[in-house]
Amino acid sequence: MKTLVKNGTILTMETDTPELVQGDLGIDGDAIAFVGKGPSGFSADREIDAAGSIVMPGLINAHTHIAMSLMRHYADDLPFWTWLFDRILPVEENLTDAHVFNGSMLSLVEMIRSGVTSFADMYSNMDAVAEASLQAGLRARLTRGLMFNGPEDLFKLDEGRRFHGDWNGKGDGRIQVDVGPHAIYTCPPEYLEKVVQLAEELDCRIHIHLSESRKEVADSIEAYGKTPIAHAADHRLFSRKTYAAHCVHATDADIQILKDHDVAVINNPASNLKLGNGFAPVVKLLEAGVTVGLGTDGSASNNNLNMFEEVNLAALINKGSTEDPTVVSAYTALQMATINGARALGIDGITGSLRAGKKADLILVDTEVPHFYPRHSVTAGLVYAAQSSDVKTVICNGEPVMQDRVIPHLDEAEVYRKARESAAAITGNAHFMP
Repeated sequence: MKTLVKNGTILTMETDTPELVQGDLGIDGDAIAFVGKGPSGFSADREIDAAGSIVMPGLINAHTHIAMSLMRHYADDLPFWTWLFDRILPVEENLTDAHVFNGSMLSLVEMIRSGVTSFADMYSNMDAVAEASLQAGLRARLTRGLMFNGPEDLFKLDEGRRFHGDWNGKGDGRIQVDVGPHAIYTCPPEYLEKVVQLAEELDCRIHIHLSESRKEVADSIEAYGKTPIAHAADHRLFSRKTYAAHCVHATDADIQILKDHDVAVINNPASNLKLGNGFAPVVKLLEAGVTVGLGTDGSASNNNLNMFEEVNLAALINKGSTEDPTVVSAYTALQMATINGARALGIDGITGSLRAGKKADLILVDTEVPHFYPRHSVTAGLVYAAQSSDVKTVICNGEPVMQDRVIPHLDEAEVYRKARESAAAITGNAHFMP
């Protein structure tokens, strides 16, 4: 199947400064055939009119827990540790494969509607997440979350190994599987070492939460005499390519460790704000040459999967926290949500920017709306004004998963119904509460 996306304003994200191309983008099968002016012999089977739209790479949600949409609006305005241990973990004990599938489908619809084409997820019941991802048509980097409370939890390593064998490379390569130790406070040192051994065996990446809260850092220093990042490094975690969520309380020494080990950091500004965990040192990380991507975290701590909101916050928060309006420019924030996220996940060779040969993962953003007038700057418009509802078409791996705001292959009403039923089953809340 050949597709012609015609008459667009194309933001390639291929260069260090914004590059705009006026014209067409051709897709042959699952890959981009050309950007700009196509060869005379290119005959499209399908045309998509991009007039009045910005054509750009699909957004990359590089850290989330999509099934947690079932707990959206359930545990709000609470301290982080109360939120996690008193509200979220007890409810998660009630989850079944069906619940996780239904919550994942709800989030996948939300991500499609907000322009996400790739995401990284860590959770339990991951077969259900993988199956939902396969049906939705997005690109996914999936990890079975690993926690250790005693020998009875060693089976999780075997489950992670089996999950990798069953799902890695499925969906024409759209689904890739990594290893996901939850955090150093849920994975003691001897367990972390087993996690590294598993990642070596499977030859995959590691996805972990690090230095998310002040308490986590203080507890680590008390227990191990060092920060979570230094502790993880000492236990060889970073001998594998690692993408680490949060890193809010990374010290200067931690940042050097991250740089030295080529660890990518996934910034989650909305979640960090809502849980009162603080402001990640994004400017210092970028200045040190650390790859910084963006993620929403789960809907229980955000409460949405709106990557345009994360892009906006990434730019604004860092200007405010440093009192410097020149840091984290609009284009830098867009890089975090596209090519940087791809680098963090190890998929920058196939997605994250638009050029011939890469997979056709792209979105059309409608600019025929009040907040895109006047037309002074494409990048400023996308970062400081765009809404997720401006996304009109989403193409992943060459296939439209949403066109003109219609998701043809999913029954959204049924997705909402099943998610509502699953949420009621695990929380006991069937209706709106005050």
